[in-house]
Amino acid sequence: MVFQEHLEIHTKGNGDMNDLTHEVEEAVRKSQIQIGIVHIFNIGSTGAIGAIEFEPGLQQDLPEFLNKLMPPSRDYKHELAWHDGNGHSHLQATLLGPSLTIPVCRGKLELGTWQQIFHLECDIKPRRRRIVVTIYGE
Repeated sequence: MVFQEHLEIHTKGNGDMNDLTHEVEEAVRKSQIQIGIVHIFNIGSTGAIGAIEFEPGLQQDLPEFLNKLMPPSRDYKHELAWHDGNGHSHLQATLLGPSLTIPVCRGKLELGTWQQIFHLECDIKPRRRRIVVTIYGE
């Protein structure tokens, strides 16, 4: 069986993180799938999905680390084509990736105690994001 749901979030721009764990747990519950996998996918090239301990320190550390590794700058070749100031945003999102797959066991997400699902906005301006949650299993 396959069950799919779309989530919508509104972000505040670069570095904004949203905890999606509850929404994904609710989709798994509605699917009634007991064993399988859930796939969470961000639609768009400047947003990322991952798993982290969703606490204030890491909510600040992750975006700061990414901005040190790939800082905002007009020096990216992406700027030659688009002049939109978000070359670093594309690189950050690509490094983290647009999706995450998690096992479903006994109708629940198989996450660690300190592990939550997050969306990270890498773009420079606020965005309306659509996230596809697809659950496969039986």
